[in-house]
Amino acid sequence: MPVGFKDYREPASWLTFDEIVRLMTLLQRSGTRKVRLTGGEPLLRRNLPDLVYRLRHEAGLEEISLSTNGLRLPKLAKSLKDAGLTRVNISLDSLDKDKIRQITGRDVLGQIISGIDAACDARLTPVKINMVLMPGVNEHEVEDMFRFCCERSLTLRIIETMPIGDTARQLGTRSAQPILEALRQKYGLIPTTQSMGPGPARYWQTPDGLHRIGFITPISDHFCATCNRIRLAVDGTIYLCLGQEERIELRELLRANPDDDEPILKALRQGIELKPERHHFVEQPEKIIRFMSQTGG
Repeated sequence: MPVGFKDYREPASWLTFDEIVRLMTLLQRSGTRKVRLTGGEPLLRRNLPDLVYRLRHEAGLEEISLSTNGLRLPKLAKSLKDAGLTRVNISLDSLDKDKIRQITGRDVLGQIISGIDAACDARLTPVKINMVLMPGVNEHEVEDMFRFCCERSLTLRIIETMPIGDTARQLGTRSAQPILEALRQKYGLIPTTQSMGPGPARYWQTPDGLHRIGFITPISDHFCATCNRIRLAVDGTIYLCLGQEERIELRELLRANPDDDEPILKALRQGIELKPERHHFVEQPEKIIRFMSQTGG
């Protein structure tokens, strides 16, 4: 979140669980099979296990995963698993206590580790660790993080910073390719096509096949040609690409047509056709000015 941000609200503009389930049911009928709950921090949404249960049993989704900072997983991991959550991605950008305090503004490294343990205990597996590559901040820690993940049977994912919002632009971006090459040479990593869930990561594994690391490279090696993702914001806006402005506004359609699905389906069909061919982070890094937390991190 932006430094100093304190405007935590639950406004009437947010979609209700009924509206989310209705929309996801329509998307499921149109071919959507998998959904990820993200944020902001999704575990702050009250009664989230109820939404997970309804997405699985009413909307009929095959897979429901979740991206989280992990702080509330000791309390919620089991109930989320029981409700139908499949797996989790947990953000952990450093193993240094002071560095985590610098990045998050709070002394929470121990709580994040406890959240990882709770996810493993609840079998929300494979548990994936998301490490955003921040120039001058944590680049030197990647190998330590890889060893940490290997010891705990976690899957590490290295993510290149996208130039979205002021904070990301101040940090700058860095290619993950030199890090991949260094790890490849030291650990003999080989590319793997084994499925690790739908998504943009390209995975490598140790020669014995026991440990994997993924690289998400929107800057150095974009994956736009295979992207089939859309992002539903809490206010009912569907974003077709993180790096472009095409969007569909659905909240008013949902509320104006409580008993008629066709206007919503028509808007979805028309909107999906607007999905751009690719982003232009490299060519136009100043184009997107919204914070990542506004779109969903």
